[in-house]
Amino acid sequence: MPFFPVWLDDKGLDPQEIGVVLATPMVVRILCVPVATRLADRYNVLRGAIILASLGSILGHLLLVAVSGFIAVVAAMALAAACFTPTFPLTDAYALRGLAERRKAYGPVRLWSSAAYIAANVGSGMIVGAMPRAGIVWLIIMAYVLGMLLAWLLIPLPPHREADAGPARRGGSLWRMPAFVLIVTAYGCVQASHAVYYGFSTLDWSAKGIGDATIGVLWAIGVLVEIGLFAVSGFVMRYVSPPALIVIGGLGGLLRWALMAFDPPFAALPFLQMLHALTFCATHLGAMTFIAHAVPPGRAATAQGDLSAAQSAIFAVAMSGSGFLFNRYGDFAYLAMASLAAAGAAIAFCACLTWRDPHENAGVSPTGPDRADR
Repeated sequence: MPFFPVWLDDKGLDPQEIGVVLATPMVVRILCVPVATRLADRYNVLRGAIILASLGSILGHLLLVAVSGFIAVVAAMALAAACFTPTFPLTDAYALRGLAERRKAYGPVRLWSSAAYIAANVGSGMIVGAMPRAGIVWLIIMAYVLGMLLAWLLIPLPPHREADAGPARRGGSLWRMPAFVLIVTAYGCVQASHAVYYGFSTLDWSAKGIGDATIGVLWAIGVLVEIGLFAVSGFVMRYVSPPALIVIGGLGGLLRWALMAFDPPFAALPFLQMLHALTFCATHLGAMTFIAHAVPPGRAATAQGDLSAAQSAIFAVAMSGSGFLFNRYGDFAYLAMASLAAAGAAIAFCACLTWRDPHENAGVSPTGPDRADR
């Protein structure tokens, strides 16, 4: 993924056109992910949907190879994104439901995704240095081929209680649940507070004389502490509720981005990067665990899709604004991100006031399924 813009540049696109191509999946996600996840829930085909989405991702990127010109590339990217953007919420929904049925925690499994991200970026960086730029997209295609083969090996999930239920039994829209609205909004705000960091931290640090290798280490620190929190999340979740985790993530963002706004010394940057365990990981764990606890199994993919679409919408606004703010105010743009994180924490705190764990009310383990589902 980090080298895809290099491939687009080799394909003849200018920086402005590359920006549009990279923004296309964000828009497509808002439109396509809720549809795909609702269909997967309606027909109880999470595994099949992941396989089809992976196959579509392969075909979409093959089309990217075949076309040329800005308009054609954007169109091909939109078609590819319609397939690859649902894979993330579909896989999370599959994992949450399967792990709940086995009374296993989500975090210790999810950490391997973060570890794979580090390994893939380091490995691809080594490979890209020894191959023509035109070959970069084939690494992405190979990754989707591997993903499709692994998805084929997944165990089909048993039918859930809502699989054959009519609309009346499946209940109304998730957006009529106040807690769901609060959690989704809080999650979107805290995650979107990373906009300046994701978009401009590398440029900012480079301009201040920090070397590329050192910048790579700083980014790796954030992912490593994220892995650490995922590893111990099973223990943490015994004492911290899902909304409280998002509050913690938002407060971590308030501290992290407020300090980043005042050009901290280099020695402080590794410690600020460690707060990624809160700003990203704690927030993500809170949202995932909330869905696992509060949303019926037959609507988990729908909830994941709506969460992803809402986050994308909020993040798109934050990212578009962060470019203007950073260009005009430099590091002080982080103050806007601190405000966004604080807003997320406040909204999540409202959810804390009304949170009641349905699993505890039913007298079952919070990491396991309702006994009636077994």
